[in-house]
Amino acid sequence: MRIDKDRIQDKNQKDLKSHQESFDFLSNRLEKNNCNVNDIIDKLSKFQVAIPSWALGAGGTRFGRFSFQGEPSTLEQKIDDVGILHALTQTAGAISLHIPWDVPQDYEAIKQLAVSHNIIFDAVNSNTFQDQKNAEKSYRFGSLSNREKTIREQAVQHNIDVINIGRKLGSKSLTVWLADGSNFPGQNNFQNALQHTQDSLKNIYGALPDDWKMFIEYKPYEPNFYSTVIQDWGTSFMLANECGEKAYTLVDLGHHLPNSNIEQIVATLMLKGKLGGFHFNDSKYGDDDITVGSIKPYTLFLIFNELVYGMNNNPQNPYPAWMIDASHNIKDPLEDLIQSLEAIQEAYAKALLIDQAQLRAAQIENDVVRCQEILQNAYRTDVRPLLQQARLTTGGALSPLHIYRSLKVRENLITARGVNSKAVGL
Repeated sequence: MRIDKDRIQDKNQKDLKSHQESFDFLSNRLEKNNCNVNDIIDKLSKFQVAIPSWALGAGGTRFGRFSFQGEPSTLEQKIDDVGILHALTQTAGAISLHIPWDVPQDYEAIKQLAVSHNIIFDAVNSNTFQDQKNAEKSYRFGSLSNREKTIREQAVQHNIDVINIGRKLGSKSLTVWLADGSNFPGQNNFQNALQHTQDSLKNIYGALPDDWKMFIEYKPYEPNFYSTVIQDWGTSFMLANECGEKAYTLVDLGHHLPNSNIEQIVATLMLKGKLGGFHFNDSKYGDDDITVGSIKPYTLFLIFNELVYGMNNNPQNPYPAWMIDASHNIKDPLEDLIQSLEAIQEAYAKALLIDQAQLRAAQIENDVVRCQEILQNAYRTDVRPLLQQARLTTGGALSPLHIYRSLKVRENLITARGVNSKAVGL
C-alpha cells in the first residue's frame, strides 16, 4: 500500500484552518521571546529517524510473541511499510536492516523500491546473538568473546559479510550489539572475554570501508544476567578508542540500569567525539523497548537538550545516526512507530526552544532556580503546531495517526497480506 501526497493533502484540508490559528499564536509568542521559528521548522523538517526492519512486526518477550495481522513477511513489504510511515510523518526517511533476516535477493530492485519511497538504507546490523541456519559453530557460549578461536572467526566473518551487504545497498555504517556474557559466577574469565572481544572488533574494523562507521552498542544485562561483556558506555567507549577513529559508541535508551543519568553519558561522549548512534525507546523497569516518550518524556527532553548542545558545540563529534528500537507487543506496530516519531520530534523541538545563552548566564551566576525555570518553560510549551507545520511544508500529514486510521491502512494491509502474515526474523 502507498499513500500519495494528494490523499494526505485532501485529509489535511479539514484541519488546516485550526492548525494555522494554533501555529500563528505559538509562532508570535515564540518570536517575542527571540526564537527563530523558521529555523526550528527547518531543523524539524530535516530531522530523520531510521526505522529498523524488526520493528515493523509485533515484538515479543522471553515468554512469547503475539503477532499482529498484516505484518510484512518480505523485505519488500518492510520497505513499503516504512514508506507509509515516511509519507505520513516525513521523518522516517531511512530503514535499518538486520542480517541475516533481511538479505536482498535482488539488490537493484530493493534499492529502486527504497528510492521510490524516498528512503535510504541506514546502519546494517549483525546478528551473533542467535545460531544461524547451517552455521558450523554455535554462539551458545558467546561469539566475538568466545574462548574458541574458530567461533570468534565465524562471528567476525559474519560481520564482514554484513558490511559487504550494506555496501551494495549504499549503507555507511555497521552496528554491533553483542549478547555475549555469562549467567553464573566463574563461568567466564572477564579479562579474557573482554580481550577476545576487543581483538574481534579490531578485525571487523579492519574490513570497514574508508567512509564507513562502526557503532558499538552496550547493555548491562539480558540475555545474560550475571555479566555482559560490553556492559556499559565506558566499555564501549574504550573499545571504540581501541579500534580507531571510525568506531563509535551507540546509546540505546533502554540499555542502562535504573535511574542512570543518560543525558550526562550523552554529553560526555559528544565532548569526546564518540557518540555515533542513538536508539530511541522508553522503559519503566529495564530494556522494555516501549513507545518513545510514553513513560519518561521529561528525561527524553533533557537528553535532547544535551544532544542539541553537542550538535552546536562539538564539531569533533559526527552527526549522530538516529533510530527507533522498540517492541510492540499489543499495539499496531505502525501506529506505535508514528507515536514514537511524534515524541522524538516533540522532545527535539522543545530542546530547540531553550535559550542556551540565558541558561549559560544562569549557570555562571549559580542561579539554580533560574536554570530550572529556563528548562521547564521550554518543556511546558506545546510545540505540536511546530511539528505540524514542519510536516505540512514537506508534504506530510497534520495528524499522521488520525489519517492512518481514516485511510484504514492496517485493514488494507491485512486484506493484501492476510491475517496470518508474520514479520520475518522475529
